[in-house]
Amino acid sequence: MKELIRANDPVLLSWIVATLSGENIEAVVFDAHTSVLEGSVTAIERRVMVIDEDYARAQRILDAARDDGLDV
Repeated sequence: MKELIRANDPVLLSWIVATLSGENIEAVVFDAHTSVLEGSVTAIERRVMVIDEDYARAQRILDAARDDGLDV
């Protein structure tokens, strides 16, 4: 698996997972429980991971969202 992005914004993370799912790319959020246990919103960022074979396509999807003005 490869890391696609790190973030703490739950809305952004949810949007990324849903958008990739719509493109038949499974995305998994790592470190969600660790971030909650830490108790600090910004101490441990959550990582969105995709399998190696989907990484390039997932990156293009995020790049297109950035081109459309989204803060991804």
